[in-house]
Amino acid sequence: MSESSEKKILPAFMMCFFVGFLGIHRFYVGKTGSGIAQILTLGGLGIWVLIDWIMIMCGSFKDSEGKPLTEWT
Repeated sequence: MSESSEKKILPAFMMCFFVGFLGIHRFYVGKTGSGIAQILTLGGLGIWVLIDWIMIMCGSFKDSEGKPLTEWT
């Protein structure tokens, strides 16, 4: 089994839901480059944010080291 991230699902979920178009949830998990890209594209005009939000909810969202976020709090 792969090692899980130290980052938590709940903060990433809340950041993505409320300010996802700014990519704050991506900065939270260490994905700075894609966070900047989300700022510049306003979250891919909402589509990218929606996909991230679904991935976070399904447990398939990963941090910058490729470790999945597995714990809610």
